[in-house]
Amino acid sequence: MVFVWLTAFFLVVALIVLVIYQLMCLADLEFDYINPFDSSSRINKVVIPEFVLQAALSVLFLLSGHWAMFLLSAPMVYYNYTLYQRRQHLVDVTEIFNHLGREKKRRLFKIVGLIILLFLSLFWMIWTVLLEEDE
Repeated sequence: MVFVWLTAFFLVVALIVLVIYQLMCLADLEFDYINPFDSSSRINKVVIPEFVLQAALSVLFLLSGHWAMFLLSAPMVYYNYTLYQRRQHLVDVTEIFNHLGREKKRRLFKIVGLIILLFLSLFWMIWTVLLEEDE
């Protein structure tokens, strides 16, 4: 059981790194350290891996029987799915300045949700280790 929590912990850390990378690209664009084409291409390269990792995390929670954690991570997967279906998951080079605030807010909300998942998975990992030591 510790393996599940350890895997979840590393998946959440990887997701946080990907979202922070996207936020850094947007911040660099906002302060004119990078041009719109480079920023959007860098962000678009990590969007699909982020979606796949988030889905894998939810599937891990579902298959391991951690329903509460699955229910906490499922809305983000659904949100990613709707973005993908509407074709709004990629950043457009020509519209990136118009949607800069929205894109940053979107990623900040993701960071908040991922940090909550990080602390919960860390808590449950420690809890599981302590329970297994007692046995």
